Amino acid sequence: MTRLDAFFAENLNGFERFLLASVENVQTAVSLQKAMRYSLEAGGKRIRPMLVLAVIESFGQNPQLGLSAAAAVEMIHTYSLIHDDLPCMDDDDLRRGKPTNHKVFGDALATLAGDAMQPAAFHILTLEAQYTNIQKIRLVSELSVAAGMHGMVRGQVDDIEAEQGDISIEELEAIHFYKTAKLIEYSLVAGAILANASDQDIIHLKQFAKHIGIAFQIQDDILDIEGDEQVIGKPVGSDIDNFKSTYPAILGLAGAKAHLASHDEAARQALSKVACDHDLLTQFLEMVVTRKK
Repeated sequence: MTRLDAFFAENLNGFERFLLASVENVQTAVSLQKAMRYSLEAGGKRIRPMLVLAVIESFGQNPQLGLSAAAAVEMIHTYSLIHDDLPCMDDDDLRRGKPTNHKVFGDALATLAGDAMQPAAFHILTLEAQYTNIQKIRLVSELSVAAGMHGMVRGQVDDIEAEQGDISIEELEAIHFYKTAKLIEYSLVAGAILANASDQDIIHLKQFAKHIGIAFQIQDDILDIEGDEQVIGKPVGSDIDNFKSTYPAILGLAGAKAHLASHDEAARQALSKVACDHDLLTQFLEMVVTRKK
């Protein structure tokens, strides 16, 4: 068992319980609660929330300190998936091998379930008694930037607009910096804030996040060509069918794999400058670039 395997075994179940409790322990419409829980329970690698906890452990502190920050980023990520799957966006029928939220609950309730998760994420952060007021302000600020018009939503808009014509590799990377890497950046920075890391370490972690986030998307694009539909939980070739700009489309499959390797190396270089134990975060990077789903 690798250190990363052991880390997941020690922390994942506790995180899952904490995340679901954040929905279950709220007085709200039963239908809304069911729709939110449906997507939160859908699983996935939980890379973003577990990165929050991993950074804290890498700085020698108790990763349980990061549960609220981890739940917050997973709420934002899950809302984005619900909305991405809607007919007005990607119009997907499957997510992680299960019917997408709108296929089960209808377009309106799925949209509202995603809407509800956004303020819930910030509410979780403000309620955490272990965080100082300064930490709460920093976490809320970082998450609002990562999730909104300066981050993920900007990347989604750029992605939609890019479908109207050919784009360069630089433009594609910019899309994925905002669309994917910014939430990963929040995860790493949130853990660093809670571990009281230095500003210099946070700068290097942001560089690490940029490269691991783009590497994540490159591997996604490769899996859309080479993946097993039963493993990745969605139809293979959907990016091609939807005429999306992808790394293999621009660089070819071999070129995309070489590009993935270059971001892998750049991520390692950035991480080497952070004053923490590198082993766990390095194994996270390896999981991203070698994953099969």
